Amino acid sequence: MSALETLTQIASEVSKCQSCALHSTRTLSVPGEGPADAEIMLIGEGPGANEDAQGRPFIGQAGKFLVELLAQAGLKRTDVYICNVVKCRPPGNRDPLPDELAACNLYLDRQIAAINPKIIITLGRFSMYKFMPGVTISRVHGEMRRIDGRFVIPMFHPAAALHQAALKPAILADFAKLPQLLEVARREIAKTDSQPVRPEPAGASPAQILPAPEPQVAKTEEPKQMKLF
Repeated sequence: MSALETLTQIASEVSKCQSCALHSTRTLSVPGEGPADAEIMLIGEGPGANEDAQGRPFIGQAGKFLVELLAQAGLKRTDVYICNVVKCRPPGNRDPLPDELAACNLYLDRQIAAINPKIIITLGRFSMYKFMPGVTISRVHGEMRRIDGRFVIPMFHPAAALHQAALKPAILADFAKLPQLLEVARREIAKTDSQPVRPEPAGASPAQILPAPEPQVAKTEEPKQMKLF
């Protein structure tokens, strides 16, 4: 089954899903959208009112801001695959509950496997927790880490800038760095693709914070935070 066929099947299953209580209050499920072979996958938290009404992710005010942020990084919405950790709107836009996250995680894992993105940008703390449990987003936003062979960049959710104006400068700054982060990720990917696969040493950490971009990246015992500016 191709990636597109798999995503279409997942969307069909999501539209009929009754695995958690969110199905009883939804108008439409919101499985996600974008190229089936997208290099970059954006994962948000949950659909809002507009998304629930139309069945598409990030089409409200937060979505408009996201489009502006992507443009700042030289990307178009159609370049990336966009979805959420939960596929149905939590009532009142509340935070998703653990059982809701667990139910939708099965779909999200299959989407990631089908698309096989090289780079994942998490939007908000709940999508960040999937890859970096126990981490505080205020400490790691805008940093890039290599986790399970992919590059993960945690970002604040665009909606945060609409509700907390003080966060907007940080969000703009993080997305301003995105082109350089993508350049580093692509260079590392190309390097890995050109080398034979070698097993990781016993006890190696699954997450690595990439060092700053430079002609040659020094190897160290402990991962370092990327500092671009």
